[in-house]
Amino acid sequence: MADISSYPGLRHLRGAPTVHIRHIRKGKVVHEGTGLSFWFRPRTAVLSEVPVDDRELPMLFHARTRDYQDVTVQLTTTYRCANPEVTTARIDFSIDPDTGTWRQDPLSQIANTLTESTQQHALKILGTLDLETAIKTGVEKVKQAVAENLTAGHIGLEIIDVRVVAIRPDADLEKALQTTVREKVQQDADKATYERRAIAVERERAISENELQNQIELAKREELLVVQRGANALKQAEDHARASRVADDVKAEGIRKLAEAEAAGEKARLDAYKEVPQEILYALAAKELAGNLPEIGSLTITPDMIQPILQRLAR
Repeated sequence: MADISSYPGLRHLRGAPTVHIRHIRKGKVVHEGTGLSFWFRPRTAVLSEVPVDDRELPMLFHARTRDYQDVTVQLTTTYRCANPEVTTARIDFSIDPDTGTWRQDPLSQIANTLTESTQQHALKILGTLDLETAIKTGVEKVKQAVAENLTAGHIGLEIIDVRVVAIRPDADLEKALQTTVREKVQQDADKATYERRAIAVERERAISENELQNQIELAKREELLVVQRGANALKQAEDHARASRVADDVKAEGIRKLAEAEAAGEKARLDAYKEVPQEILYALAAKELAGNLPEIGSLTITPDMIQPILQRLAR
């Protein structure tokens, strides 16, 4: 709103850098531009004030998809007045020369025009999409369609930007869709959990098989060790038995040779006795017998005992 100071018969207007002022007197433009400051007579001045800064226009409207589902579209359009001369010629931006306020509501008129045009392009593109596609990719499609087709040059406006915030179905349908998606997400989570468990079980099985294989390998090695120990013990026993047999053979051979030597000595001794008279042999036998008899403390000799001996000696 322009800053107007009142004086008797005169007024002073002070504009702003973002406001375009147009001063017409008697059908001719006297002052026009932004950031103006001038004096004027209220009875002869026609003043217009057009904001030339960027302005945002939020919109919220309903649309219907190809499968007859109602959706709510929320978007924001940014625009600015690029040609104030055309704008003031098409829309009433005149201000009261005493208060500096608009006589009409030009911004509402602009908002209605842009909203209806934006809805037209958005409804057109959403009518070709089903609900699922509209929810997934509709934001970008609506933004592109509105940005390419929305124009307001006929009223001197320039569209700076279009931002589609959301495209949402009604509450009940959105809840149903959320439930479906939630169930799918839960199923995917359960599937991932089962897959992790299956992988864990498979790994445990592999570990168990490795442990079993190790045990089998150890058992085989123990078996080989036992067999080897048995073979070593058998070989040791065979070696010991062989050594014992050799020792026994040597011992038997020594005994045999000793016996043969004793027999040969006995034979030689007997051969030596062949030439000795029988009486001498008896005497030697008696001597040998006396040497082997036990100790006798006392001996009683009777004639009956001596007579046979004397008879043998006499013979």
